[in-house]
Amino acid sequence: MTTAVIRALGALAHDAAHTPAPAGCDCPPPVVLADRADGTVVRSGAVVAKAHAPGTDTAALAARLRLSACPALADVLLAPLPVPAQWPTAPVTAAERPARPSPYLTELHGRPVTLWPYGEPVDPGDPDAAPWEEAATLLARLHSTPLPAPGLPAPGLPAPALPVMRGPAKAALAVDRMRAARPGDPSTGPVLAAWQRLPDWARDETPAPADRARFLCHGDLHLGQLVRHPDPRGRWLLIDVDDAGIGDATWDLARPAAWYAAGLLPPDVWFRFLGAYRAAGGPALPADGHPWPELDVAARALTVQTAALALAKSAAEGRDPDEVEQLMIGSCARIATLPPELATGNAS
Repeated sequence: MTTAVIRALGALAHDAAHTPAPAGCDCPPPVVLADRADGTVVRSGAVVAKAHAPGTDTAALAARLRLSACPALADVLLAPLPVPAQWPTAPVTAAERPARPSPYLTELHGRPVTLWPYGEPVDPGDPDAAPWEEAATLLARLHSTPLPAPGLPAPGLPAPALPVMRGPAKAALAVDRMRAARPGDPSTGPVLAAWQRLPDWARDETPAPADRARFLCHGDLHLGQLVRHPDPRGRWLLIDVDDAGIGDATWDLARPAAWYAAGLLPPDVWFRFLGAYRAAGGPALPADGHPWPELDVAARALTVQTAALALAKSAAEGRDPDEVEQLMIGSCARIATLPPELATGNAS
């Protein structure tokens, strides 16, 4: 992200944090919280401004923002902030002022931009305090949200219809990124073999079957997607709805499941997460019994996605995959050697 864009994000966050602006403001400079290809986030006081990925579907993003702002989900999703009506503050003509498909969305240097209240993130230095049970409970609430019948809004949910959850699309993009970063590299072989053993819908080649794509999903669940709001000790809420939509709810459980299968997530943590999801009435899994028949496809897809991103990232940084990354690549190698009847699993 260019310095000019980061400065503009900081100015927008500052303006939103001070509406109306006080005289003689002595706020500290804005702080960059994240700067990646899929988004840049800058904080000023109690507000953060996010520039979304280039090429983002703004109509779909506007629908996801309406979802985040929905009062029926106020105890699940962090609500966005309206963009100040007169932003940018510099004099512009009506033609120059960005068009807004949503009161929560504007544009900056060709990138969609949103505003959010600052929330306290999960502390990466205190893994014992990681809110796994809280994350599971939030997912159970989200997945239990009634969906509308075709063409009709559900009680409390915004219309028009929500977009499709982007989990499979992100997995496919990760594989494409790996291929581009390591063309012809034999290290990608196990990942590609595991990828090919997934059903078409999990590779984003066809729509998910109707009996699976029937839940409201987050689409990219990990601990970085939770914050406490109000800061510092408010309730936990889910953030980053860029991939949210209607889909297979097991996708939201698949990353911790994949980590557990690879040996990265301790069994006691996995079972706490699983138990909390079931205790909260999460509909993606049966209330008891082995969860893997339902989780298998999505967990394998997230294993491939994680391994593909590891190979792409390590190639870009000119290094070999580290120990954790090798565990996920090794998991792909094991998936690739499964007998066909096991590899297809619950693939319908």
